[in-house]
Amino acid sequence: MEPDLSAVLQRVDVQRMRATVAELAADRFQGRRVGTPGGQAAGTWLADRLRELGPDVRLEPFHVKDVRELYRTPVLRWIDGHGTHDCEHRRDFVEHLASADLPDPRSAPLANATATDLHGRWVLAPADEWVQTTQRAELEGAAGVLMARGTDADGWMPKMIAGPPRRSVPVIAVRTDLHQQLADAVESGEVTVTASMPLRAVSAEAANVHAHLPIGEGGPRVLLTAHYDGVGDDPERRLPGAADNASGVAAVLEAAFILNKCLTAPVDLAVSFLDAEEAGAWGSAHHVTDLPTGIQVINLDGAAQLYQAAAVEAGGPAHHLLAVLDQAGRRTGVPLRAGAMASDNRRYAAAGHAAIGIGMGMPGYQTPAETPDRVESDTLTAAARLLIAAVWLLAHPTATVPAVG
Repeated sequence: MEPDLSAVLQRVDVQRMRATVAELAADRFQGRRVGTPGGQAAGTWLADRLRELGPDVRLEPFHVKDVRELYRTPVLRWIDGHGTHDCEHRRDFVEHLASADLPDPRSAPLANATATDLHGRWVLAPADEWVQTTQRAELEGAAGVLMARGTDADGWMPKMIAGPPRRSVPVIAVRTDLHQQLADAVESGEVTVTASMPLRAVSAEAANVHAHLPIGEGGPRVLLTAHYDGVGDDPERRLPGAADNASGVAAVLEAAFILNKCLTAPVDLAVSFLDAEEAGAWGSAHHVTDLPTGIQVINLDGAAQLYQAAAVEAGGPAHHLLAVLDQAGRRTGVPLRAGAMASDNRRYAAAGHAAIGIGMGMPGYQTPAETPDRVESDTLTAAARLLIAAVWLLAHPTATVPAVG
């Protein structure tokens, strides 16, 4: 006899999820960037975990272009009348993804964007005019462009690996207060900037990990997804990717484990751990071409810190799925709110599938501070329970279940 949902939800094992997060954030996976040995090893590890639930597991390889790779630690320093000022990468400055590759340090005078001649100079670009300034810098043969960018609450400048088309001059993002300090310095005297930006575009071999876990005969088609890739380590600094998205993977894996063990009502359940989301959601773009019609997709991107409510974005013909998720939230005590979720769910929705994206917070997002200890156990539990309840209610469309205390 199938247990009721309340009893099943209590079987969620937070220590098992925490172990998954810690494993995926470990040194050996190198931040799990698509195409790296660490990213490939993470996919293989997840396939092994899914095979513990059933034999129908496959890796789906595909190719990704134009992944931005920082292949050495960049340099930024300047000299003014007060001496030499050395900057720390990811604290004081960071790569701008439009930057041309500058492998070796280049020294040149600094000028404001209003200068009459930018040739051979580093140029300070106003934050809202960096595109125009960069265009002029390219035309006049500038040494490069320095634009302003803020930091997160912990003082880090997050890493990204997909962005706008590359320019023909180096473009470096400098912490806002330092950018202003440079502007003040150049107004009062001569400033010399020395900088490098070893940033190149590479191709990468990626792989999605799929499992088919049909329970009973027939039933609704449901797909649970989470991307497992991260932005990858810097050359001399770890970026563990615990929240984005080891936490989401851990909750999906736990939900699949519990549903596979406890659910007997018919449901055609599939689980996909997607690669290359950080490079432009290419894993879901590749996968969506193989999906049958009528499938309902729930994508979890971040399950580390719930704050006040989980962000939910629905796309495609998702009215029924959204109503079920709302009921699942009520049954599990997980508050939901409408919010933008720019993740793999949008690829599925754009292809005409009912798709919902869920996010529950990412402390330390894409920085060295995104560590396993910042992933909250209560949030992992809430995420797994929400997914379990949603699938359970899809399989029991007439069920009425008391709320969990």
